[in-house]
Amino acid sequence: MSDDREQTLAGRVALVTGARRGLGLAIARRLARGGADIAINDIAAGREEGEAAVAEIAALGGRAIFAAGDVANSEDVEAVVKATIEQLGGLDILVNNAGVTRDSLLLRMSDDQWRAVLDVNLTGAFLCTRAAARHLVKQRRGKIVNIASVVGLMGNAGQVNYAASKAGLIGLTKAVARELAARNIQVNAIAPGFIISAMTDALPEAARERLQAMIPLGRLGQPEEVAEAVYFLCSPAADYVTGHVLPVDGGMVM
Repeated sequence: MSDDREQTLAGRVALVTGARRGLGLAIARRLARGGADIAINDIAAGREEGEAAVAEIAALGGRAIFAAGDVANSEDVEAVVKATIEQLGGLDILVNNAGVTRDSLLLRMSDDQWRAVLDVNLTGAFLCTRAAARHLVKQRRGKIVNIASVVGLMGNAGQVNYAASKAGLIGLTKAVARELAARNIQVNAIAPGFIISAMTDALPEAARERLQAMIPLGRLGQPEEVAEAVYFLCSPAADYVTGHVLPVDGGMVM
């Protein structure tokens, strides 16, 4: 199949975590259209969807692999980064997208619900960033984009664990941006608002209307709109942008 992709990211390799479907897959698609080769990471149980995502990326004209692994497990993370470099020839871009929710009110939240969310959303991003940074530092070039949330900026009842993980991810972003700037590595975060997903599709109409009423633009966002922001931060156009948190939220936290 002919390559009809843009070439802004030609020669670059991107690792996107939690990318077998949803927002992660939208991000992988956009980076692939920009010319990047893609390592799609997700848990081993998602291999079938992951391989389907790989085929979709290949249909865009790029190379792609499915790199199975749990981002909350350091050995898995090291194996995922190693597979990316060995099979795709390098690593230039890391997108920390993997995330989970275990919603509950504070007084009802169990220790396991707290740990499950922090382990994936925050520790997972730390482990992936550390593993990728070892390679990026040596080549003195790279981009890291962390998918945070407006909840990490404004909080949300019933999501103490999720809000804490995303606020922590914003702090991680800024600290790592300072550490790696001297090596020409830009580190930024995206803070999506309410984005259309399988979860929002299942909401009752009244609940969906309440969500939209909170958004100045009056609608939920599309995954592709978040993916465009990620693409910008991964492109040469953002070479002078680091330590930034970019809300993509229809104006919720302006």
